[in-house]
Amino acid sequence: MAASSPDQDPTKDPKDPFSKDVKIKFETKSHSKFVDPCQEAAQRSYKCLFRNDGDKSMCSDYFQAYKDCKAAWNETRRKGASSSS
Repeated sequence: MAASSPDQDPTKDPKDPFSKDVKIKFETKSHSKFVDPCQEAAQRSYKCLFRNDGDKSMCSDYFQAYKDCKAAWNETRRKGASSSS
């Protein structure tokens, strides 16, 4: 089992990477600062790899959560860009 605590839940809100906290960070960031709402999912996947000695098959849930998060985030960014044009 890959996830052992709620803090390491690979499915933690991958459908909405643009949460209220991320939206506030994104809107108030300086122009040169990069905000990645999927960074937490990426870190969880790295930690999983470290815990499992690099065995990728043990971390597939974490990888999928990251992919889902990035897809949702990119879609949100595309919608934002198209609505401002």
